[in-house]
Amino acid sequence: MVTATALEERLLELAGAVPDPELPVLTLRELGVLRAVRVHTGDAVEVDLTPTYTGCPAIEAMSLDIERVLRAHGMREVTVRTVLSPAWSTDDITPEGREKLREFGIAPPRVRHGDGPVPLTLGPTRTQAPHTTPAPHTTPAAPDIHATDTATEPVRCPHCGSADTELLSRFSSTACKALRRCLACREPFDHFKEL
Repeated sequence: MVTATALEERLLELAGAVPDPELPVLTLRELGVLRAVRVHTGDAVEVDLTPTYTGCPAIEAMSLDIERVLRAHGMREVTVRTVLSPAWSTDDITPEGREKLREFGIAPPRVRHGDGPVPLTLGPTRTQAPHTTPAPHTTPAAPDIHATDTATEPVRCPHCGSADTELLSRFSSTACKALRRCLACREPFDHFKEL
């Protein structure tokens, strides 16, 4: 995100505070879709917005909400541009956004490490914390809490924290979420899929 002036910083803050229309617990800043704000004249502004995926139906509502907020704060002309490159990734969700998702009952996406294409995996429908059986008379190794491999890292229940969950449906209330159930507390929950 590039901003140069105090006015652009303020407008970025205002636009960033707009709630996401599909997940109103998150702001556009926390979701990571707001890319830049540029003031062209004293009352004309251009905003760059990246959808969570190409064809996301919420992009229109996001744009209208940004326009409304910025016009209410003195901007006569507001242009919201849809920017597809660089593509949005779930890595763009802020730590605050991830915590809000968890508190709201949605398992946040697991953090990816590394750049490049995101592999599409249609892996197992159940996830469990890794269990290894130590050799006799040895102490089991502690799990590396910093290692995250989304192919093997379990999806944790946002209600009880259990890693013993199962996939019920690859799609939930929105295309970017999957429906899962915790096998420990038996509660269903949404999982914000990694992209």
